[in-house]
Amino acid sequence: MLRLKELRHAKGTSQQDLADVLHVTQQSIYKYEAEKAEPDLDVIIGIAKYFDVSVDYLIGYTDVPIRYEYYDIKKSITSQEDRLLKYYRSLSKEGQNTIQSLIPQKI
Repeated sequence: MLRLKELRHAKGTSQQDLADVLHVTQQSIYKYEAEKAEPDLDVIIGIAKYFDVSVDYLIGYTDVPIRYEYYDIKKSITSQEDRLLKYYRSLSKEGQNTIQSLIPQKI
């Protein structure tokens, strides 16, 4: 686990404390940090939740620690907003630029 030790130190958590939270042994945490063993998926998810980072960040796939949440756009906009968005997308570039020129830059 590329960032486990770094995250643990930053939070001031001992290997034993983290092991207790994750229901694994302190030796397991040591092995994960030393890259001598790979945790199961449920442990990886538990580590990410404990440190409030994304799994991608934890394993070094990204440098962005923010956890990603599923975003369902259909539930976040009204049907009228959806209709306007579809209409806007159907316009030519010139039409879209005209609409954009009518909208204040700072909303």
